[in-house]
Amino acid sequence: MKLRLQNDSRAVKVSEPPTVMQPDSSQGGTHARNGISPLQAEHPTRTALPAATGAAHPDNIDVRVPVSGGAAGDSGGAASARRSRVNPHAHSHSHGHARGQRPSASDADSTDAADLDSGEPSTSLSELRCLFRWLQKSLPFLIILSAKLVIQHALGLAVGVGLFTTFLYVNKSIQTQVFLQVRHAKLHCAWLLLLLVSSTLLLYYTFLPQTLYNCLVFLSPTIEPLEFWEVLWAVGVTNFVIKFLFMGIKCLLLLLPASVLNYRAQGRWLLLSEELAQVYQAVAPVPLWFRYLVTYQEADGAPALTLGIFLALLYLILKLLGLYGQGTSLLKTVRVLLKSEHTGTAATRSQCMEAGDVCPICQGEYREPQALICQHIFCDDCIALWFNREKSCPLCRTVITEKVYKWRDGATSPHLQIY
Repeated sequence: MKLRLQNDSRAVKVSEPPTVMQPDSSQGGTHARNGISPLQAEHPTRTALPAATGAAHPDNIDVRVPVSGGAAGDSGGAASARRSRVNPHAHSHSHGHARGQRPSASDADSTDAADLDSGEPSTSLSELRCLFRWLQKSLPFLIILSAKLVIQHALGLAVGVGLFTTFLYVNKSIQTQVFLQVRHAKLHCAWLLLLLVSSTLLLYYTFLPQTLYNCLVFLSPTIEPLEFWEVLWAVGVTNFVIKFLFMGIKCLLLLLPASVLNYRAQGRWLLLSEELAQVYQAVAPVPLWFRYLVTYQEADGAPALTLGIFLALLYLILKLLGLYGQGTSLLKTVRVLLKSEHTGTAATRSQCMEAGDVCPICQGEYREPQALICQHIFCDDCIALWFNREKSCPLCRTVITEKVYKWRDGATSPHLQIY
């Protein structure tokens, strides 16, 4: 009975959950080599009682406590617990490496923003994106600066806008009147001429102290000091005034009756006036730029004067090369005017009857019919209008003229000659 109570007490002690303890490394290594776990060494297996004892005490029960198996399970649980404690760190560490290899979009944006705020150059942004960011940050200052410039140069900007809009309106109106041929409105042409003259006189009267009209006769205006912006202003105004002058000449040509100037001759004179206007616009700014390049400060001394003369001579050489090309085009235009270029011959009555007595362009009866070298017949004014933009027959596309003289439709070049 006493032995039974001892065995029961041992069983109770073993059934208690064992405390997981970290084994000593040296002892763990020794037990591992011997094939015995540390818990097995601490709790040896209890053997069965002798058979004689069991026979003497039939009520006793052999107690076999599988301490080794339980210890092994506990050691496995402890090892798994240690692995569970270690694996989260390894898992987070591996994810940390993964994040380091492939950064997310939010991390990249925060890094870029930090680089921009710190002022350090970022290799992940393109130059265009950096420029956009800079403009976005500088936009308030740019608006303030633009407002200041507009206030300072309000009169000059207003004059520039007025000149440009007047040019666009008159240029389009002249082309429309030329296209109408004999049906154009002479009263409208007179209104355009009056608008051009009044605009020019009002401009020169507003800036009378500066004597901008001197630029028309290759003299320098009384602008002191004659700095870069002043030269640019005077050249731009003079260029628009020259355009207005020759557009007024075109209006006068449209006011002439058809008996004095027919449509074909009118186109040649419009072409000649535009070629002269372009040469005039190219020559007018030369005195202004030459004076600006040569002018120097006395404190700069002789080197500044030498450099100014060299730049002025270089400018004159480039200008002469440009004028040579324009002069060649002007001579061709004069030859066209003098030779009275013909694109065909007068068609006979029989030729008109064979063609159907209907002009393919205007779909009306022939007016001064002309037969081209391809034997197609058109009205003289209709085919002249066609050759203002084309150089081939409208029907068979046979080349008739060598060059397209586009200025015969009354158009004026919008090119601003500032040098």
